[in-house]
Amino acid sequence: MSEISKGPLEDRHRELGANFAEFGGWLMPVSYAGTVTEHTATRNTVGLFDVSHLGKALVRGPGAADYVNSAFTNDLRRIGPGKAQYTLCCTESGGVLDDLIAYYVSDDEIFLVPNAANTAAVVAALQQHAPAGVTITNEHRSYAVLAVQGPKSTEVVAALGLPTDMDYMGYVDAEFHGVPVRVCRTGYTGEHGYELLPPWEQAQVVFDALVEQVRAADGELAGLGARDTLRTEMGYPLHGHELSTEFSPLQARCGWAIGWRKDEFWGRDALLAEKEAGPARLLRGLKALGRGVLRADLTVLDGDRAVGVTTSGTFSPTLKVGIALALIDTAAGVADGQRVTVDVRGRPIECEVVKPPFVAAKTR
Repeated sequence: MSEISKGPLEDRHRELGANFAEFGGWLMPVSYAGTVTEHTATRNTVGLFDVSHLGKALVRGPGAADYVNSAFTNDLRRIGPGKAQYTLCCTESGGVLDDLIAYYVSDDEIFLVPNAANTAAVVAALQQHAPAGVTITNEHRSYAVLAVQGPKSTEVVAALGLPTDMDYMGYVDAEFHGVPVRVCRTGYTGEHGYELLPPWEQAQVVFDALVEQVRAADGELAGLGARDTLRTEMGYPLHGHELSTEFSPLQARCGWAIGWRKDEFWGRDALLAEKEAGPARLLRGLKALGRGVLRADLTVLDGDRAVGVTTSGTFSPTLKVGIALALIDTAAGVADGQRVTVDVRGRPIECEVVKPPFVAAKTR
């Protein structure tokens, strides 16, 4: 059994009263004041998340951007230096090895932020196919990632003298008290927010300053629990749940992150065929109509007929009901607004089928 990895701020989180759990091979803060409190603060004021477990990798060398563009689904030609892009690393069969953010530094340098558990696999795949002169290095412990999310996120980041006026998915390299910080207008909550990437060994300088400003703004430190409830309300996919080597981007409603006009990317032929035929299943939202909390891996029924399976489920602090994401068979003909039932350990919970998100996004 492999040893659980720890982030650069573990001791600081313990001092701040965090509860911990393992996620993706990393020991992560789950909550401080409680998931509902942290979730609500992020929606109403501001939440601060340490997500340094996220992977980092660097693709560098002549034609690095062209190489990444030939591998991943989205079209890097749509952006340039100072911009970031959500994209997918697919298998040749159209499954998803990982979803990640690509930072366009220059034509010869792309910085990647994959999911923690998939970083080594993404790096290995890129190394296997890299052209001469292009190097791919695993930078997992080179940078921390601190997410400031919510209506007061601009106020908090600006209080550190850091830039805040970039467009959504834009980034700026700046400094805080001599510490280099990459500041990007990204996040995983659906709120206006930023992700700050300081060097791993200097992360506490930036983190402590953010803690002070978040508290001054009536915000909360937030853990993995709130991160999950927030992203589920938005219908954002989580690898291993809505995305995997068994689930395609089209099934997860991520077709918008595919550059269909590109000549090549991994899995292109399989995904084009699936697009033409139509996906056999599609990610849908389920909203409980009565009491009960929905979870992953539960059977969805239309009458007595099984039509799908839940991939994520939680209690929505915003809507005050149980919600879930589910892959529903398209041939079943289940429509938005229709009622279905979810089998929760032998107890049926009636749900309404809805199109995600459950809560309107405010990212822009």
